[in-house]
Amino acid sequence: MPVNLSAPDPASLLPVAGVRLGIASAGIKKPGRRDITLIELAPGSRVAGVFTQNRFCAAPVALCKQHLAQGDIRALLINTGNANAGTGEEGLRRARRTCEAVAQLMGCAAETKGVSRQVQIGGSTITVTGIAKGSGMIHPNMATMLGYVATDAAIAPGLMPQLVKEVADVSFNCVTVDGDTSTNDSFILIATGQAGNAEIADLAGAGYAALKAALSEVAIGLAQAMARDGEGATKFITVAVEGGRDRAECKQIAYAIARSPLVKTAFFASDPNLGRILAAIGYAGVTDLDVNTLQVYLGDVLVAEQGGRAASYTEAQGAAVMKEADIVVRVVLNRGHANATVWTCDFSYDYVKINAEYRT
Repeated sequence: MPVNLSAPDPASLLPVAGVRLGIASAGIKKPGRRDITLIELAPGSRVAGVFTQNRFCAAPVALCKQHLAQGDIRALLINTGNANAGTGEEGLRRARRTCEAVAQLMGCAAETKGVSRQVQIGGSTITVTGIAKGSGMIHPNMATMLGYVATDAAIAPGLMPQLVKEVADVSFNCVTVDGDTSTNDSFILIATGQAGNAEIADLAGAGYAALKAALSEVAIGLAQAMARDGEGATKFITVAVEGGRDRAECKQIAYAIARSPLVKTAFFASDPNLGRILAAIGYAGVTDLDVNTLQVYLGDVLVAEQGGRAASYTEAQGAAVMKEADIVVRVVLNRGHANATVWTCDFSYDYVKINAEYRT
């Protein structure tokens, strides 16, 4: 069951001018399952994306990269139930055939989580709506997840690659379920230019900052939903590391905690095993870290300081926090002003069962 996550009310997902969605059943894995989504974009829409870093990049992802480089994107075709990865030239040929079929249907060149927001930019109301799917093989630098965020804002095409990377860095690249990175990870950003605002053309401008903030809010909501809906998840865990010298070392420590199987199984058992958390901090790879100057909190409870267990801490306090469905692990490094946050979930019996039986 998802952790404190319910399906969005369809009425809360705001339509974005210039975007239409359609679904169909192709019988890819299970008969009668809605396994195809088509997103139609208005002419002139700007599109950018970031993708998996897995070297066995799936054929649809490779083809999508080619099409984005060519520009003039009019549609996105998404399927579930078949990754089409590790399929060589035959996989690319089949991916091209699906694009050709969509192009012919549209007369143009060749399950989801959902979040919406609106923001005022230059006197125009800008709408941002995103949808995403994914629950396992989730890890930073993209994961087994497909994310699509659309806005009706007008933005210069040259800014799109930078914008999609910045948004991904604070959202989809900050969520981990099991440490595996898949072959099909994709996050696509769409700007249809239908809102009537003056085109945003300056990275340093207020319009860019406002749009980035709205897009990031939507993408963060989707990323957190993926961790809440992680395979077999019973706990949603926020790992916040602050007081670091730079964001990179904060993320490094946060990832070490969030992807540790021993930490994650302890959370499933509601076991305040401080040793596992401290060990993850210690092996994160920050070689000059002084463990005697940092503090660790479970929720609002100080559990460790001065290199060991806090004098004020009791096991009952830790156990009470660990029984909650939403848990915050906070690490204060006391060596700078940088911070980073990563979202994850626990490992349960169901995670093993789901993945052991995946092919059947």
